[in-house]
Amino acid sequence: MIALGIEGTAHTASVGIVTEAGEILSNASSSISSESEGIHPRVAANHHADAFPNLIKKALRDANIQLKDIDIIGYSKGPGLGPCLRTTVTAARALAIHLGKPIIGVNHCIAHIEIGRLLCKVNDPLILYVSGGNTQIIYYSVNRYRIVGETIDIGIGNFFDKLGREMKMKFPSGPKIEELAKKGNKLLDLPYTVKGMDVAFSGLLTSLKSYIEKGEKYENICYSAQEYAFSMLTEVTERTVSYLDNRDVLIVGGVARNQLLFEKIRKMVSIHGGKVYSPPGQYCSDNGAMIAWASILNYKNSPIFDDASSASIDPRYRTDQVVVNWR
Repeated sequence: MIALGIEGTAHTASVGIVTEAGEILSNASSSISSESEGIHPRVAANHHADAFPNLIKKALRDANIQLKDIDIIGYSKGPGLGPCLRTTVTAARALAIHLGKPIIGVNHCIAHIEIGRLLCKVNDPLILYVSGGNTQIIYYSVNRYRIVGETIDIGIGNFFDKLGREMKMKFPSGPKIEELAKKGNKLLDLPYTVKGMDVAFSGLLTSLKSYIEKGEKYENICYSAQEYAFSMLTEVTERTVSYLDNRDVLIVGGVARNQLLFEKIRKMVSIHGGKVYSPPGQYCSDNGAMIAWASILNYKNSPIFDDASSASIDPRYRTDQVVVNWR
């Protein structure tokens, strides 16, 4: 069985091809950037509409197969930006109709988890999911991924992008903030907001803006932003590790590429006798391969499939809404 997955929840359009055995045959991506405005949903959707035809061709070429060799079509059903999701499902429906193949709507968050489990070869870790729009601490129990803690305002990636916008950085801002933070040497006095198992970043962002207005060095702004935000995430992750039997932690999502976050979690789990994992960089970011792999898991284990006429989107599709019947 070979699946073609189409990802397009936010700023990245991607097409991946994966086999039933978990072999990634190809993964072709195209992302938008911005000098100062972040993601405009309609602009991103137009980018995806232009990009998908060429990405599909490139993915097939890289995989050295033809369109007729595809058995199922997967697409990111949500969560995500509405215009982007509608463009994605339209591309998937067109392919499914053309090929006469099943179409599978995939939860974007769970796709991140499953590609991480596949590539890191870890069976039952706790998951720290950190991306632009999502920040969650997750574990698996009784056919669902359960959210034990999450952001109560904005996602960690969104926090960094909003902060970067205040410093006139290009979108996405995370990599530039990580680079500047290495040069910082002053920890600013900022709010640290952990409420039970949840975190909040908006107060931290507001305080950092005030330091920017006062002329604080950007290096210290970035250094302090990372130290506070990642310490908050480490705290709630450690609390989950302490409460549950799981000792290993899998970090997924775009912010999983940040080395300071990885190192903070690594030091924490080592105290508890565990290990930390994260997939290779291109599979931390949004990618079509994770959608293809998740569509295979769904297809093989569910008696109910979408067809092209009923394929839909859900911009608020929660991780814990999905029945995980492949574990």
